[in-house]
Amino acid sequence: MAATTSRPAFPGAQPMGLRERKKLKTRAAIREATHRLVEERGYEATTIEQIAEAAEVSPSTVFRYFASKEDIVLTDEHDPAMEALLRGRPADEPPLESVRVMMREALTTFLVADDGELRRRTRLMVEVPAVRARMTETLSDTARDLAQVLADRTGRTPDDLRVRVFVAAVLGALREATLHWAEHGQEGDLLTLVNEALDALEGGLRL
Repeated sequence: MAATTSRPAFPGAQPMGLRERKKLKTRAAIREATHRLVEERGYEATTIEQIAEAAEVSPSTVFRYFASKEDIVLTDEHDPAMEALLRGRPADEPPLESVRVMMREALTTFLVADDGELRRRTRLMVEVPAVRARMTETLSDTARDLAQVLADRTGRTPDDLRVRVFVAAVLGALREATLHWAEHGQEGDLLTLVNEALDALEGGLRL
């Protein structure tokens, strides 16, 4: 979920300094060049050298910002803002409801900011095994951050079994809703699918 200074910010997002804005601009240029080249040439045929040239940076700069080509497609700037959204929810609110509100606000903001990027990213998740595999790997970082927030809110530790199971279930629901949307031609409303996935967690699988 990429962001630039010209796009809508999440509610509660902190303003960035000049240095951070420059870094964000470089990351956005690399990401946008990658998506453009992938659209033109295909994922496998697009190289880091081509991306660097299109973004007007060096290959070493690309690797300074992104560990791999898959990371260019998958990473974004929104995790801190999403964490702030979750921490800002009422302390007595059920955790699943807090997560639901956070996901709704984050996804709505991103869809307004760049629906096209979301569609390109999810399409690559389905079409390119390396992207899908890397997505699974990077979820561990998201899980760690989410577990810390929920542990702070519930008075538990991030390694508490209940916290770990809850986080795994929530991220699994988000992942499957996103893949389902992409596998079915990106038809329908992704936000509705995410809500349905969270409903399944809340209500269970009923006959």
